[in-house]
Amino acid sequence: MNRSTWITNLITALSVLILLGIWQIGAVLLDAGVILPTPGTTFSALARVVQQKPFSLNIFATVSRALQSFLIIFLVGGLLGILSGYSRSLHAFLVPLLVICKATPVMSVILLAFIWFSSGTVPLFSAFLMGFPVMFIQVEQGVKLISPRLHEMTVAYGFTPLRRLIHLVIPSLTPSIITGAKASLSMVWKVVIAAEVLTVPRYGVGSRMQMAQVNLETAEVLAWTLIAILLTALGDLIFLSLLELPRKLRARRSEFLEAVR
Repeated sequence: MNRSTWITNLITALSVLILLGIWQIGAVLLDAGVILPTPGTTFSALARVVQQKPFSLNIFATVSRALQSFLIIFLVGGLLGILSGYSRSLHAFLVPLLVICKATPVMSVILLAFIWFSSGTVPLFSAFLMGFPVMFIQVEQGVKLISPRLHEMTVAYGFTPLRRLIHLVIPSLTPSIITGAKASLSMVWKVVIAAEVLTVPRYGVGSRMQMAQVNLETAEVLAWTLIAILLTALGDLIFLSLLELPRKLRARRSEFLEAVR
């Protein structure tokens, strides 16, 4: 670990300690566990929650909904973004849907979806409507930034549409796809858990939050909130690690070939 990394980690740790200190001071001054329990009480509640039998089922349910929503957003938003980038007619056709998705409050989407669908489907539907515009717009803008000269070059060399997609469009869109995927993934976690809070499916992190709130178990609500934060952070970390994987594999392959020579 170099000096700059060590200093960065130290500053991050110091920031966390300051936040915990503010939390502790606020809890002591209020002296009302129902309103704001201390960090110690919250972490004790977290330990109890993790030890409960349905804990893994709640985590699996939320992760499953989030991943399903993200995959649908990635595929549909990416594909329509590419097509819309090349077609003004399709863009004009999708503009009303984009405006509705971006302007409608999240809570309205969730409440309406709860009328139309089962409690387990609402988080998927709501997360898709909220995350789709983010992915779509990033990819569409990326298509519009591709140089027309590169398109002309692929035509001159007789590239088929499939070869043009593989060798020009996708490589050129990689930064836009990554940006859209990261932003939509972060949004998906929040919307899925919010939908679970309102619809209370049998299993889910949001469901447990709602049940704890009904029972005035504030420490447990905070414990599940910490779990939600950890899930989001872990999801982002795994996503970034997967993006780095090809580069690391190429580097190791190069090192191996150099060693063999």
